[in-house]
Amino acid sequence: MAFYKTVQKSLDDTRTAITESLKNSGFGILTEIDVSATIKSKIGVERDPLIILGACNPRLANDALNKDIGFALLMPCNVVLSEDGDGTKISIIDPHDLINDAEMQPLADEAAGLLKTALDKTE
Repeated sequence: MAFYKTVQKSLDDTRTAITESLKNSGFGILTEIDVSATIKSKIGVERDPLIILGACNPRLANDALNKDIGFALLMPCNVVLSEDGDGTKISIIDPHDLINDAEMQPLADEAAGLLKTALDKTE
């Protein structure tokens, strides 16, 4: 499951907007993968633009890692940007789908809330 929103902006403008919105919610972007460019360079296949941003909230990440180093496998949270008609679709993973440990649910709740807020504030 994920949180979704389509905005009437170019992919590049959406990348800037969601990055700023995530920053305002305490997240930084650790990685950026241009899936289309990678596939084209590796196997010569043209694809519609698709960008994956790896978002991380350092405080939440530290809390999770202090409880169980294995949570590193679930980081960062993926934010996917893809063209959708005249706009760009933003998809953000719901941390609840990654974490089914009862002790970690408060962290999943907080991360989900912050990610959803960032998405809602992206115009």
